[in-house]
Amino acid sequence: MQFQTLETLISEYLTKVNNATQLLERCFGTKNILRLWRSKKIPQRGSVTDNVTYELHGIGCCVYLSDLYIDFDYGPDDRVDGFDVWRLYIYACELPHKYKKYTDKNYLAHEFDEYLKLGKAKKIPGSMSNLYYIQPLILNAHPDEQSGPHPHATTNNPTPRTKHNGE
Repeated sequence: MQFQTLETLISEYLTKVNNATQLLERCFGTKNILRLWRSKKIPQRGSVTDNVTYELHGIGCCVYLSDLYIDFDYGPDDRVDGFDVWRLYIYACELPHKYKKYTDKNYLAHEFDEYLKLGKAKKIPGSMSNLYYIQPLILNAHPDEQSGPHPHATTNNPTPRTKHNGE
């Protein structure tokens, strides 16, 4: 089996969140269905498709896919690319054969703290959210060469462009 890193866990979690919210958007016309629930347009729990259901909670949602469930919180400006130790732990526990070491919450918390110390993820300054977001890497590069935002960035807000070394 391939060695699984925290970055792999985060990337896979964010991909699953993105897939789940795309299903919500196809069914309800929006990725953030909290307002629909709070305005009593949809129930707190319901079906998305024949084999996919959802359950809203606080500021987030659990989407029960056929093979696992994904729990996420909506971030500022309806962002769905945030994560924290708890959500990563839940996801790892859904896939213990793949992410065994991350089913130990203390181990995961320690590795997550190290990840944050490296500046790879941060909270949004001034936000009430407890979620962390992947930070773009800035490498020494030619100033005219830039790439787009991180592939899991789903906000409509502009994000800083990442410079790379011409690859």
